[in-house]
Amino acid sequence: MNIITKLLMRRAAQTVFILLGVTLVTFLMMHYAPGRPFAANPELRLDPTAVERWFQLRELDQPLPSQYLSWLSRVTRGDFGISLIYNRPVTELLIERLPATLLLTLTSFLLSLSLAVVLGTAAAVKRGSVIDSAVGAASLAGISVPGFWLGMILMMIFAYRLPWLPAAGMRTPGGGTLVDLAAHMVMPLVVLSAGSFAYYVRFVRFAVLDCLTADYVRTARAKGLPPAIILIRHVLPNAAIPIVTVAALSLPMLFTGALITENVFSWPGVGRFVIASTLARDYPVIMFVNFSMAMLTALANLLADIVYLVVDPRVRLNQ
Repeated sequence: MNIITKLLMRRAAQTVFILLGVTLVTFLMMHYAPGRPFAANPELRLDPTAVERWFQLRELDQPLPSQYLSWLSRVTRGDFGISLIYNRPVTELLIERLPATLLLTLTSFLLSLSLAVVLGTAAAVKRGSVIDSAVGAASLAGISVPGFWLGMILMMIFAYRLPWLPAAGMRTPGGGTLVDLAAHMVMPLVVLSAGSFAYYVRFVRFAVLDCLTADYVRTARAKGLPPAIILIRHVLPNAAIPIVTVAALSLPMLFTGALITENVFSWPGVGRFVIASTLARDYPVIMFVNFSMAMLTALANLLADIVYLVVDPRVRLNQ
């Protein structure tokens, strides 16, 4: 049995317990939180008798252990339930909105990671210079500034004071061109990428600095190798291990950040839908989203471990 197979088996066993723990905690918090489905909208004047019959139909009147075990049983068959508000399968509702979220989050991931690698490496090589100070200041600002506040400021300046960019949505009604889509993506991308860039660039700088002081780099310099060759052949490959780990583990954080960004800019993705469903106490949607995020986190950990082994064959599970 090779090391990848052992890794997959161990991660699969861990994932089962993680999913059980996450879904159980989510289920209890959801049911013990104040409010019930439809209670979030006081304008709905529903017959209490009809509401009770509806709860019986959806088995929401059963004891909580029975409800949780029933949900687990359906999940093992691939059935995540019917939305209480939309009366449609929750998987269909999220799949409809997933492309918009993937477009935003994956573009942000590639953009922020690319900039972080370039600027973080430059800051490490030019340690103590103006570039290093500027990158450090940008990183601190990206970590400190709340995403929703940055989104509001950008919207006020570039959508209202200087009407250069559209304020909300994904496309202009009647539009649909790539230029129109790109214009709608600019501000959400800036907001979503600011925090992740600040997170990545610090790790890139520290990883490159650590490699620059290693013995093999001093040996390469003593042999007279050009600085560019040392950086490309010796420093960056070794610095890539912690960078890849941080990047893989940050993927769930990007989707979490998309919750706020999509609501600020009315981006028609999963994040906006999830917050609306949470406020409406749409239990099946809440459970499915938390289940999916836990699964994504487990897969990100697995991806980081596999890339670790590929990038550096010396790494073993006991290390």
